[in-house]
Amino acid sequence: MLEQLSDKRGPHGLPTEPTFLRLLHLERRRTERSRQPFVLMLVERQPRAADERNSTMVERIVSALLSSIRETDVAGWYKDQCLGVIFAEVGARDKSGVIEALRTRMTAALRSRLRPGELDDLRLSFHWFPEETSDQGSLRRVTPVYSEVVQRQGKGKVPLAIKRAIDIAGSALALIVLSPVLLVIGLVIKLTSSGPVIFRQERLGQHGVGFTFLKFRSMYSECDPELHREFIRGFIAGSADGQAAAAADGVVYKLTQDPRVTPVGRFLRKTSLDELPQLFNVLKGEMSLVGPRPPIPYELEGYDLWHRRRFLEIKPGITGLWQVTGRSRLRFDDMVRLDLKYARTWSIWLDIKILLRTARVVLSGAGAH
Repeated sequence: MLEQLSDKRGPHGLPTEPTFLRLLHLERRRTERSRQPFVLMLVERQPRAADERNSTMVERIVSALLSSIRETDVAGWYKDQCLGVIFAEVGARDKSGVIEALRTRMTAALRSRLRPGELDDLRLSFHWFPEETSDQGSLRRVTPVYSEVVQRQGKGKVPLAIKRAIDIAGSALALIVLSPVLLVIGLVIKLTSSGPVIFRQERLGQHGVGFTFLKFRSMYSECDPELHREFIRGFIAGSADGQAAAAADGVVYKLTQDPRVTPVGRFLRKTSLDELPQLFNVLKGEMSLVGPRPPIPYELEGYDLWHRRRFLEIKPGITGLWQVTGRSRLRFDDMVRLDLKYARTWSIWLDIKILLRTARVVLSGAGAH
C-alpha cells in the first residue's frame, strides 16, 4: 500500500501533497497500533518569486534530503513551498535526543548542497508523534501540523461552512425559542439547592484545544470529582461495574446512582435538559450541534492512542452517532468506534438524520441517566 502511494510522484520526483498527507495519515495509524513513535520534519522556504535560481535551489534541497534519509523514511510535498520527511521507526529513545540528532544530520546535509546564505532561507521544524500528555492527562500540545492534515484531508471548505452555518442558525434559534424554558430551569435550580445555576467544566475540543463547557448544574455544589474519575477509569478500561457502574441492561457512560445528583438534577439528566446551555458553546464555535462528546482532561489518563482521534479529527457536539445508536448503553471502545465512523462518513445529511433521531431518543428517555 505504501509503495503504491509513493509511486504517485509530483515535482522533482517526490510524492504529491495529497499522497504525502495520506502517507502521513497511515503512519500515524501505524503508530497508534505499534506505539512506535515517528518524527515529521518540515523544510519550509521563505516566499520569493519563482525564478531559475529558486528552481535549482529546490533541486539541491531535494537532493540533500534524499541522500541523507533511510529507505524506511519518506520525503514528499507537504504543501506549497514546504517539503516534508517522515522519519519512521525512530525507536523509543529520548525525544529531545532523537530530534537533535536529526536536526544536526539534516542541517549538515543541506549545508553540503546549498550555496552560502541559502540555508538561512530555510526553516526546519520537527514534530513528534504521538503527542505527549501532562500529569493531569490532558495533552501538553497537539501539533498544529496534525490539525492541518486533518483539515486538508477533510470534506472541503464548503460543506464545513454549511455545517457551521447550521450550527449558528440552529443554536441561535433554539436559544430564542427555549429562552422561557431556560429561565424556568435556572430559577428551579436556584430555589432548590445552593450554588451556581450553570456548571462550568474544562473540556477538550477539536485538536485538543481546551474550552469551558456549560451545563445546567445537576449536582450539589462543591462535589468531589473523584467518584466520577474512578468510574471513568474503570469504564474506559472496560471494567466499570458494581456501585459505580451498570444498569441491568448494559454498561453506561454515566453513573446510574450518583449520590452527588440533586432530585431536580435527576430530572434534568433524564430529559437531557441539563445539556441546553451547550447551545452557547455551539454559538461560540467551540462545539457543533452534532459531533463526539468533548472529553474531560482526566479521561485521557485511560485513553489508548487510537482513542484520541475522537476529539482530534472533528469538532465535538451536543449529540452524536453513539448517542442515537445506544445512548448511554455502550462500551467505551464501541462509542469511540462510532465517533470515528462519524468523522469518516460525515455529511450534512448525516447530521440532519442524527438531529432528528436525537429528538426521538430524548423524548423516549432511552438510555439517559
